[in-house]
Amino acid sequence: MKKKNKAVGSSFDDFLKQEGEYETAQAVAVKRVLAWQIQKAMKEKHLAKAEMARRMKTSRSHLERLLDPCNDSLTLSTLARAGHVLGREIRFELVPRAA
Repeated sequence: MKKKNKAVGSSFDDFLKQEGEYETAQAVAVKRVLAWQIQKAMKEKHLAKAEMARRMKTSRSHLERLLDPCNDSLTLSTLARAGHVLGREIRFELVPRAA
């Protein structure tokens, strides 16, 4: 008799939760999307990194950390300044977890 594979039919999210890595993976994904959106908006506005940093009143290296999808150390004020310079609004919300 064949053993039934418990993993069949489960989602990758379920796997991450089982491994205790779901929240970390979610945070990394959010940071990567934010970095991508900021870079995309900078291209649309033809803003070089040096000019973006100047308008944000920060250093170029600080902006590089913001744009680095693997660097998750950022502050809400940094995101807000980037959004302001780009004419964008930053939104955060807490939503109930799916059951």
